[in-house]
Amino acid sequence: MTNVKQALISVYDKTGVVELARALARAGFRMVSTGGTARAIREAGLSVTNLQTITGFPEILAGRVKTLHPRVFGGILARRDRDEDRQAMADHDLVPFDLVVVNLY
Repeated sequence: MTNVKQALISVYDKTGVVELARALARAGFRMVSTGGTARAIREAGLSVTNLQTITGFPEILAGRVKTLHPRVFGGILARRDRDEDRQAMADHDLVPFDLVVVNLY
């Protein structure tokens, strides 16, 4: 397991997302994002990883399904203070998410 601070950002309403992404970048976060959100962050000149890179699975149903994947939920739900969770993360090459930013339709 790595010590990288990681943020998952997936927003429908992108108001303020670039400013948030800039603040996260300054704070040393690696940003992972979806479709249009990743595009907005990238167009602002910031580094962002597409979520599909982590899941190995494309967005489906017109982009409405993209974060429902064990590699995402494992990174969100892992209890880093538990040996068994740390071992499962190592076994499955999961990186924890320290911050999740989402707004829905």
